[in-house]
Amino acid sequence: MEQRKLGSTGPTVSTFGLGCMGMSEVYGAADHGEAIATVHAALDGGITLLDTGDFYAMGHNETLLREALKEVPREKVQLSVKYGALRGPAGEFAGMDTRPAATKNFLAYSLQRLGTDYVDIYRPARLDPNVPIEETIGGLAELVKAGYVRHIGLSEVGSDTIRRAHAVHPIADLQIEYSLIERGIERDILKTCRELGIGITAYGVLARGLISGHWSKDSGKAGRDYRLMTPRFQGANLDTNLALVEQLRAIANEIGATPAQVAIAWVAAQDNAIVPLVGARTRNRLSEALGATKVTLTPLHLEALAKAFPPDIAAGTRYPAEHMAHLDSEKPAAA
Repeated sequence: MEQRKLGSTGPTVSTFGLGCMGMSEVYGAADHGEAIATVHAALDGGITLLDTGDFYAMGHNETLLREALKEVPREKVQLSVKYGALRGPAGEFAGMDTRPAATKNFLAYSLQRLGTDYVDIYRPARLDPNVPIEETIGGLAELVKAGYVRHIGLSEVGSDTIRRAHAVHPIADLQIEYSLIERGIERDILKTCRELGIGITAYGVLARGLISGHWSKDSGKAGRDYRLMTPRFQGANLDTNLALVEQLRAIANEIGATPAQVAIAWVAAQDNAIVPLVGARTRNRLSEALGATKVTLTPLHLEALAKAFPPDIAAGTRYPAEHMAHLDSEKPAAA
């Protein structure tokens, strides 16, 4: 697999990364053995960037990665870790804490669970409304200086916050949702990151499976699947969005690829500093996703996709209203 550099100061990573959250929770029951095998298959396929969070199933995802990587030389992978999200014993989210002292504490536990003495990219999962971003980044910078963190990243923050953070310490990348039907970063965030030399790790490139070509109105009902609680997967919104997938399927058929492969290839084609995260939970889905590396989108293909998927075409927001209200990335940049 080819590689890309995450921004001007970040690491060189595989063109695609593996998003590991779904191997532990959110999308219904996952198979532990298959998850381990999928991580191994990703490494065999050339993926080096593995994305996790300390709050994914309250540490389960990190311990799963430790098990999967126990025979893998540490320098062969890059671990990207999100932190700061607080959860209760029932799994509920209870806010953010990115104070420097809390940051140091979160990292100490992550290092133990992951079985490593450093992480390649460490990032607050969301903006903490109670802690100035300068204070958070200052604490992270101390961990970089001490050698426990190689690079600092951000997640789901807007242009103003990005500039303030970058003024304290170079930011390697911004992790944010980006797909054919979620184009919010094109308003100003993508431009800001390009200006400052900050890379993008794009999650949700298949809109949580919505535009994969595999989702139907009956999907996800057999288990506890978070997607069923989000607006884009509900009622008339789902009908509208699945109709969009049929347009994608038609274009994919002309190209000789699957809808998922075209959707992933589209994100990768937007900028060489963008690294799509593939959230595959099984080897079959991973194999399909890796096939996107062989998809070449011509100007005619890109034109057809632009016509079928103009900005704001999706029905419904990407998160429930209460979650959208806390997304710094959804706030307009200062004039």
